[in-house]
Amino acid sequence: MLVLLPPSEGKAASGRGAPLKAESLSLPGLAAAREAILEELTELCIADEEKARDVLGLSEGLRGEIAKNVELRTAGTRPAGEIYTGVLYDALDLASLDTAARRLANKSLLVFSGLWGAVRVGDRIPSYRCSMGVKLPGLGALGTYWRAPMAEVMPEAAGEGLVLDLRSSAYTAAWKPKGAVAERTASVRVLQSQMVNGVEKRSVVSHFNKATKGRMVRELLMTGARPKGPAELVDVLRQLGFVVEAQAPELAGRAWALDVVVTEIH
Repeated sequence: MLVLLPPSEGKAASGRGAPLKAESLSLPGLAAAREAILEELTELCIADEEKARDVLGLSEGLRGEIAKNVELRTAGTRPAGEIYTGVLYDALDLASLDTAARRLANKSLLVFSGLWGAVRVGDRIPSYRCSMGVKLPGLGALGTYWRAPMAEVMPEAAGEGLVLDLRSSAYTAAWKPKGAVAERTASVRVLQSQMVNGVEKRSVVSHFNKATKGRMVRELLMTGARPKGPAELVDVLRQLGFVVEAQAPELAGRAWALDVVVTEIH
């Protein structure tokens, strides 16, 4: 099973570990693309802070984030699973997993990133600011830039098993499963159900979406579940107490669509 996650906008501070060793990151086929973005991003942030703030879409209050990018090559690192914070990662709570679940997390979780393309949670990276929605002056829109290199490496990374896609729309732009891989992919959205004047209303709410996805992955890791395909995943999630509505693809080469319906988050 391969689980595709979005990163978090906010990130923990860089660690005290050794500086970035780009060659040690997972998916080495992305190395050249990573280096190109790293080079342009650091040069931009060093040369022109105002332009960098505009390109990165940062408010005045987030101006300090630019300093993270200036120091990308020299800052300390920590595992990506510690760098990414926020609702999804709080619910996932990697630090509290037992040894077996942590081993499975290191093997199966892949976090998409505007800067790195994708990294595993055990890869050591510095804190940074560069979303997939950024358009660098030289390389262009990162969601588009990553498509070619990701198309080269992701089919192999996906292997022969289930692909559980929990990414947000900005990050799905970088890679969309095709063919046989797509048929083994389950794309999940979380819907909040509320009764309004006796009528059920469903909506996508960011907090519910992120928290539920984090809890879902945590449950799968803690139970050691390894569903072989989307249909088996649906059964497993229902056994874990999630309300799941599944739509199998009508055409070959398409992904399954799963709706997880929630009323509240505990």
